[in-house]
Amino acid sequence: MFEGFYGMKHTPFSRDIPADKLYDSSMMQEILGRLKYTADKQLFAVLTGDCGTGKTTTIRKFVNRLDNAKFQVLYLSDSKLTPRHFYKGLLEQLGSEAKFYRGDAKRQLHREIELMRGIRGVQPVCVVDEGHLLDREMLEEVRFLLNFKMDAQSPMALILVGQSELWDRLRLQSFAAIRQRIDIQFKLGYYDRAQVGEYVERHLQYAGVDQQIFSDGALDEIHHFSGGAARLINKVCTHSLLYGAQNGRRIIDDHMIKQVIQGELL
Repeated sequence: MFEGFYGMKHTPFSRDIPADKLYDSSMMQEILGRLKYTADKQLFAVLTGDCGTGKTTTIRKFVNRLDNAKFQVLYLSDSKLTPRHFYKGLLEQLGSEAKFYRGDAKRQLHREIELMRGIRGVQPVCVVDEGHLLDREMLEEVRFLLNFKMDAQSPMALILVGQSELWDRLRLQSFAAIRQRIDIQFKLGYYDRAQVGEYVERHLQYAGVDQQIFSDGALDEIHHFSGGAARLINKVCTHSLLYGAQNGRRIIDDHMIKQVIQGELL
């Protein structure tokens, strides 16, 4: 609806924007570099962040930049993930039917990975999303999985992604053995006011807009409301564009943002 009014070729704040068109902050660039290092060296990394800060978006960008000839990404996202379903999910993505018992499936996975590396020259990168919802048994299985060839080699790059409470759990003494296995740990933060402006500008450029739509005062209010969380920036911008189009406003100012927040988002 608002796309036509503002002369947009694409929807600017949707979830399906191509990964290479998304805004890149300096923080994002640093994290992507560390994730690439994790894949190259087959390490164990933990990525955490508060709700709405862009964890899944970060993984999308990371996967988009990997060389498909060198890496195969295995992705799991299941709040009820058990060790058996963990191995079953990975083996299915590798084109194999998992054996029933956990130990057999684990050995089967190791064999498939060795074949992948030896014959195809491809390294596996396993991403486990929603890691903050995993129970203790599943987190312990991660540690056992990484015990490979007398601890001299990791069978895969493993990236555990979750909300901030994941790292709070891993810091407990009872998880010391798992924590000591972690090679790289990083946390996504919030955008500051300048980055919010850059974020909005980048997404409008993707939509094909070359003129300013949001005033500086509007961007101040967007930052204040969102706290710098990408998901909330997307929400308030989309609602504001709808409101602006319905009311024939080419420029969205701070008063309109306040009206949208008070009337639709609180």
